[in-house]
Amino acid sequence: MKLVYTLLVAFLLNTVYAQNADTYFEKIRNNEIELTAFFSQMPKGGDLHHHFSGSIYAEPLLQHAIKEDFYLNTETMDVRKVKENSGNWSLFSALKANGTLDAYKQKIMQKWSIKDYNYVDYPSDKLFFESFMKFEPAIQGNFAAGLLELKKRAIAENVSYIETQLSTIPNTLQTDDLVKFDSRLRQLAAAKDEKAILKTLDSLFIIYQKRDAELYAKNFNTNFVAKLHNELKIDDAQFTMRYQNFVLRFMEPVDLFKNIVIAFISANESKLMAGVNIVSPEDGETSMKDYGLHMMMFKYCSSRFPNVKYTMHAGELTLGLVQPEELTWHIEAAIKTAGAQRIGHGVDIAYEKDSYKLLQYMASKNIPIEINLVSNEFILKVKEERHPFILYKKFGVPIVISTDDAGILRTNMTEQYVLLAKRYNQVTYKDIKQYVYNSINFSFIKEEAVKKQLLMDLDKRFAHFENQFSKL
Repeated sequence: MKLVYTLLVAFLLNTVYAQNADTYFEKIRNNEIELTAFFSQMPKGGDLHHHFSGSIYAEPLLQHAIKEDFYLNTETMDVRKVKENSGNWSLFSALKANGTLDAYKQKIMQKWSIKDYNYVDYPSDKLFFESFMKFEPAIQGNFAAGLLELKKRAIAENVSYIETQLSTIPNTLQTDDLVKFDSRLRQLAAAKDEKAILKTLDSLFIIYQKRDAELYAKNFNTNFVAKLHNELKIDDAQFTMRYQNFVLRFMEPVDLFKNIVIAFISANESKLMAGVNIVSPEDGETSMKDYGLHMMMFKYCSSRFPNVKYTMHAGELTLGLVQPEELTWHIEAAIKTAGAQRIGHGVDIAYEKDSYKLLQYMASKNIPIEINLVSNEFILKVKEERHPFILYKKFGVPIVISTDDAGILRTNMTEQYVLLAKRYNQVTYKDIKQYVYNSINFSFIKEEAVKKQLLMDLDKRFAHFENQFSKL
C-alpha cells in the first residue's frame, strides 16, 4: 500500500511539474532567446536523421588537415593527402610559411559549411552537396575524433542517443563482368516487370555471395565499427550511439545493388549496425532515372533479411527542382514498394498522388517522418507554411525531430525545436515532449534492454527539467 501511495504522489507531482513547464513554454513561445534557453536545457532524446560526416563542424576538420599537412586546392578549397595532377595544390605548411594560411582559412570554412553564406553568391543546394567531397579526406582515418566530438556535443546539448549514418563500404567487388546487368535492369524497370527484376537481382545476389560480400560486411562490422565503438567507450550512462550503413543512390545499378547487399548483411549481423539508409541528392539524374529500381532492390534485400530495418531519404524534393509528375510517387514507393520503416524528409508529401490516403497509411502503420527544419530551409527553400510538418501532424503521423547535417548547416538540435515552437503555434509542449519520446521509441535499437534504459533515463531527465518551473 505504501508503494502505491508513493507512486501516486510521484505521478501527481510529475503531472504538476509538466503543467508548469507547459505554462512557462506558452509564455515564451514567441521569444526566440527564451526558447533557446528552454530547449537547450530540455532533454531531447535521440537524433535519428544524422549524417556522420556532415555533422562534424568544419573547424576540427580543418585543424586536422593542417596538422597532417594536407594539400589544399587554392581554387576550390578541396583537400587531399596526395597531390592531384590537375589544379593548383599547395601544402598547408607552405601556405603557413608564406603567410597566406589565415586568408585561406575563411574561404575553406565557407566552402566546407554554410558559414557566412549570404544566399546570393552560390546556390545553397550546390554548396551543401559539394562540401562533402571537399573535406572528406580530412575525415578518413580520423573517425575516432569525429565520434568523440559528436558524443561530447550531444551530452552538452542533452541529447542521449544518436543513430548516425556511417559507412566505408568498398566501391568494387569485381563487377566489371556484371556491367551488362545495368542495361537489363533498367529495361525491366521501364517495362515494370517486377518478377523479372527480382529474378535478375537473385542472380546477382548469388554472385555477390560467392565474391565475399559477407567478408566485407564482417570486416566493416568487426574491424571498423565495433573496434572504434568499444575502444572509445562510446556508450555510457549519459549517451548511446548506433549506426546506419548507407548506400549512394547516384551509383550504377549493379554497383549500388552490391552495396545494398553488403549493407543488409552488415546490419543483419551486428547489434551496433541498427539499419540501412540510401542517401545523395534525390533529384540527381541517376537517382531520378533509377528510383523505382532502387525501391525494388530494397524490397528484394528485405525479403532476404527480414529482420533488418531501414529508413529512406524520400520526397526531399520540391516544385521546380524536378518535373511536377516526379513529385507524386517517391514517398509512397519508399513505403509500399521498398517497405521503409521510417521516412527521411518527406517534403513533397502534399504533391503525392492520394496524399491523404498515404498520410493515413503512415499513421495507421506507425511509420514516422524524420523532420529536418534547418536542412529543408537551406537546401530546398521550404520553411514555415510551405513545410509539410503541419500536414503530418494533422494526420497523426509519428514525428521525430532531427538535425540532418549539423556541421555543414552549423546548427544543432536545440535550434530545430526553437524553430518548431516559433513557427507553428499548433504545437504544444505536450506534442514536443512526445516527439522526444518518439526519437527513442522509433529508433532502430535492437537491444530492448538498451531502449528501455534510454526511456527510463528520459523520464528522469524530464522530471528534473520540469521541476525547475515550479520555482519560475
